[in-house]
Amino acid sequence: MLCKKSSFIFCGAFLFVAWNAILIFALLGRSLIGNQGESGDKENGNIIKELMRVINSFETELESQNKILLQIQRHRSLWEEHRGDGMAVKSKSDVEEPDRVVIPILVIACNRVTVKRCLDKLIEYRPSEELYPIIVSQDCGHTETANAIASYGSKLTHIKQPDLSDISVPVEHRKFQGYYKISRHYHWALNQVFNVFSYSSVIIVEDDLEVAPDFFEYFTALYPMLKSDPSLWCVSAWNDNGREGFVDPGKPSLLYRTDFFPGLGWMLLKETWLELEPKWPASFWDDWMRHPDQRKDRSCIRPEISRTLTFGRRGVSLGQFYDKYLRFIKLNAEFVPFTKMDLSYLEKRKYEEAFEKEVYSAAIVSMEDLKSGKLSGPGPFRVQYSNPESFKILARNLGVMDDLKSGVPRAGFRGVVSFFYRGRRIYITPPVGWKQYDTSWS
Repeated sequence: MLCKKSSFIFCGAFLFVAWNAILIFALLGRSLIGNQGESGDKENGNIIKELMRVINSFETELESQNKILLQIQRHRSLWEEHRGDGMAVKSKSDVEEPDRVVIPILVIACNRVTVKRCLDKLIEYRPSEELYPIIVSQDCGHTETANAIASYGSKLTHIKQPDLSDISVPVEHRKFQGYYKISRHYHWALNQVFNVFSYSSVIIVEDDLEVAPDFFEYFTALYPMLKSDPSLWCVSAWNDNGREGFVDPGKPSLLYRTDFFPGLGWMLLKETWLELEPKWPASFWDDWMRHPDQRKDRSCIRPEISRTLTFGRRGVSLGQFYDKYLRFIKLNAEFVPFTKMDLSYLEKRKYEEAFEKEVYSAAIVSMEDLKSGKLSGPGPFRVQYSNPESFKILARNLGVMDDLKSGVPRAGFRGVVSFFYRGRRIYITPPVGWKQYDTSWS
């Protein structure tokens, strides 16, 4: 199948250029017969220049396609080992040998030459080039960034989003043109990963993220769970409230289920993409992912301490949240051997029972009690909210992110936000008996 696709690409490119070359030769021949003198020589020279341009373009395209073909061929034996007829293998195989599953890393890039910081860490920590191929998808057509990516040679595959045109948007959204282009780029790049390269999963990283030493270990260990548990739809390396002082530094192995889609370094399965792709939004794709129509009561896995760190203050969001929250996110520095650990506590039934028991057995305290530091005992403690306004007041005063998306708080699970505060575990919770999110809380 891969060979047929590759042959089709080359044949199509060759036939297209060959046809143009034939037309130019025909015109050149006609010109040589029908034109004489200086004006004829000038026209012939223009035609020859056009022919050379087409030939050079063809050589460039062939070189690009050849790089992609070599990358595909390099991993074909592994694909054939784990895939059959273009479909994903049974989860049993994945569970038995998670270290042999091919999981590509898709880096979404545009016009940041600092993408090298992202790529340097990915390549430094990558345990296997064959099992973790890196695909950099570039939008924007920025030459300096393209050169920076190209400098890595065969260590990665560089693909370029072909449509760089402006997008027709509503008048009131003119200032959001960038968000429309990002959504278009994601759609194209994910289709390349799943439909052209024929991978069954992907880890998506943006060009302004630095990864932790155990980034690959983390995703490799959680891949089998994502594959086998229908109540999950992503694994994320990010904790929205993971700032220094708000995470337990002694528990880098601690993982959670969350109802909030975190993004910022996340794993997606092909089956989920096939579900999302037909209705992919024109813009604001991440908030769209947080809507109940997409989430469908599914959760993501996220860590206590983030396995990614964003260093991109400037972008289409104009630094929203960066100065106050994102630049203080703690990046994990201690390697945790997740693939050798029992992660069954994250299974839906086990997790919900243990989580609810721990959260609602914690003593209720007031915000004033927390801020005064007069609490006795190691905790955990909880503070309670009853409406979006009281949640926002608690979150702002305690220093965690206060926004709600379709009623779901950042890093929240069943309405509960867990974080560290002055050395104790704190939960911001709804009342006992919580049933569902209210989408009007936004």
